[in-house]
Amino acid sequence: MKVISGMRSGASIVIAVICRPSLWITALTQLSRLTPRRWWARAPFLPVPTPEYIRFRVLTQYGERGHALEVVDVLSYLRWLKEFQ
Repeated sequence: MKVISGMRSGASIVIAVICRPSLWITALTQLSRLTPRRWWARAPFLPVPTPEYIRFRVLTQYGERGHALEVVDVLSYLRWLKEFQ
Protein backbone atom coordinates (compact mmCIF):
# COMPACT_ATOMS: atom_id res chain seq x y z
CA MET A 1 0.00 0.00 0.00
CA LYS A 2 1.25 3.44 -0.85
CA VAL A 3 2.32 5.57 2.10
CA ILE A 4 0.47 8.87 2.16
CA SER A 5 1.67 11.81 4.25
CA GLY A 6 0.15 14.58 6.32
CA MET A 7 -3.34 15.87 5.71
CA ARG A 8 -3.81 13.55 2.74
CA SER A 9 -3.18 10.61 5.04
CA GLY A 10 -5.78 11.86 7.52
CA ALA A 11 -8.33 12.46 4.79
CA SER A 12 -7.66 9.02 3.29
CA ILE A 13 -8.20 7.40 6.68
CA VAL A 14 -11.48 9.27 7.22
CA ILE A 15 -12.73 8.29 3.74
CA ALA A 16 -11.72 4.66 4.28
CA VAL A 17 -13.64 4.52 7.58
CA ILE A 18 -16.69 6.26 6.06
CA CYS A 19 -16.75 3.54 3.40
CA ARG A 20 -16.89 0.85 6.12
CA PRO A 21 -20.02 1.38 8.25
CA SER A 22 -19.17 -1.67 10.35
CA LEU A 23 -16.21 0.29 11.79
CA TRP A 24 -18.03 3.57 12.52
CA ILE A 25 -18.82 2.89 16.19
CA THR A 26 -15.34 1.53 16.86
CA ALA A 27 -13.68 4.50 15.13
CA LEU A 28 -15.82 7.06 16.98
CA THR A 29 -15.21 5.33 20.31
CA GLN A 30 -11.46 5.29 19.74
CA LEU A 31 -11.46 8.90 18.57
CA SER A 32 -13.27 9.97 21.74
CA ARG A 33 -10.73 8.09 23.87
CA LEU A 34 -7.72 9.64 22.10
CA THR A 35 -9.02 13.21 21.84
CA PRO A 36 -7.39 15.50 24.41
CA ARG A 37 -9.54 17.37 26.89
CA ARG A 38 -10.53 20.89 25.84
CA TRP A 39 -9.54 20.19 22.22
CA TRP A 40 -11.68 23.12 21.12
CA ALA A 41 -9.39 25.56 22.98
CA ARG A 42 -6.25 24.70 20.95
CA ALA A 43 -5.38 24.84 17.27
CA PRO A 44 -6.24 23.09 14.96
CA PHE A 45 -9.59 23.14 16.80
CA LEU A 46 -10.39 19.58 15.75
CA PRO A 47 -11.07 16.55 17.97
CA VAL A 48 -7.95 14.64 16.94
CA PRO A 49 -5.17 12.97 18.95
CA THR A 50 -2.14 15.10 19.79
CA PRO A 51 0.80 15.15 17.39
CA GLU A 52 2.99 13.72 20.18
CA TYR A 53 0.71 10.69 20.50
CA ILE A 54 0.68 10.14 16.72
CA ARG A 55 4.50 10.36 16.58
CA PHE A 56 4.77 7.84 19.43
CA ARG A 57 2.37 5.40 17.73
CA VAL A 58 4.14 5.75 14.37
CA LEU A 59 7.50 5.09 16.03
CA THR A 60 6.22 1.99 17.82
CA GLN A 61 4.34 0.74 14.73
CA TYR A 62 6.94 1.28 12.03
CA GLY A 63 10.17 1.61 14.03
CA GLU A 64 11.17 4.93 12.50
CA ARG A 65 10.30 8.58 12.93
CA GLY A 66 8.54 10.44 10.16
CA HIS A 67 6.82 7.44 8.59
CA ALA A 68 3.25 8.28 7.54
CA LEU A 69 0.34 6.22 8.80
CA GLU A 70 -0.91 3.75 6.24
CA VAL A 71 -4.65 3.45 5.72
CA VAL A 72 -4.54 -0.35 5.69
CA ASP A 73 -2.83 -0.37 9.11
CA VAL A 74 -5.43 1.95 10.65
CA LEU A 75 -8.27 -0.21 9.29
CA SER A 76 -6.56 -3.33 10.59
CA TYR A 77 -6.23 -1.71 14.02
CA LEU A 78 -9.92 -0.74 14.07
CA ARG A 79 -10.97 -4.28 13.09
CA TRP A 80 -8.76 -5.65 15.88
CA LEU A 81 -10.37 -3.27 18.39
CA LYS A 82 -13.85 -4.22 17.21
CA GLU A 83 -13.18 -7.89 17.90
CA PHE A 84 -12.42 -7.10 21.54
CA GLN A 85 -15.34 -4.76 22.24
